[in-house]
Amino acid sequence: MDDQGRPPVLAHQRFAARRESFDGLSLKERFEEIHASNLWGAQESVSGLGSEPDAIRALRNDLATLLQGLGAGSLLDAPCGDASWIHGMDLGLAYHGIDIVPGLIADLQQRADAGELPGTYKLADLTCDDLPGCDVILCRDCLVHLSFANVERAVANMARSGATWLITTTFTDWDGNADCEDGDWRALNMESAPFSWPQPEVLINEDCREGDGGWADKSLGLWRFRDLPIAA
Repeated sequence: MDDQGRPPVLAHQRFAARRESFDGLSLKERFEEIHASNLWGAQESVSGLGSEPDAIRALRNDLATLLQGLGAGSLLDAPCGDASWIHGMDLGLAYHGIDIVPGLIADLQQRADAGELPGTYKLADLTCDDLPGCDVILCRDCLVHLSFANVERAVANMARSGATWLITTTFTDWDGNADCEDGDWRALNMESAPFSWPQPEVLINEDCREGDGGWADKSLGLWRFRDLPIAA
């Protein structure tokens, strides 16, 4: 399916309907408002449709298998959102989550302190703040919501953390990457301009059924940070 024939995505439609209300907001304020209003419209997760149970069924075994194959001892989930989907998996490593929304992190850390959730949680802006050191960074369903400038900042900042591996969302059949406002949504193919990354070492197709299969190429790709063309 070509780019123009793709079905609409709820996250983009809802952002477009309220675009003016985001004028003048900082990155943090934008995502606080998205969280507070459940802008992306998922019923079971404020982190959007991609975090609902039906959307992660293909990841339940594949992600754990990938991490085990890498010999990873620690994972940074950046951003972790409400962390609803990932804690249903037995990943077998130390888990750390960051997010830019204070309310999300406060709730997650409180639950972790009470023994309800594994891991540690930190309030951080992925584009500029110091990140916990980990073997692997998982950046799922995030870069698609950031402007090109902030994608570049985020990837460079993740690389500075010292992690070896990046796992992030890519749409393998998407042709024309376009810029967007922070908080909006559009598909990205990380192998296409302006990123022009090499082929990922591993691809996990998510079996995305949103839009009656119109986004079936949605995948998680694995790259070594050292192989990425990262701006200094």
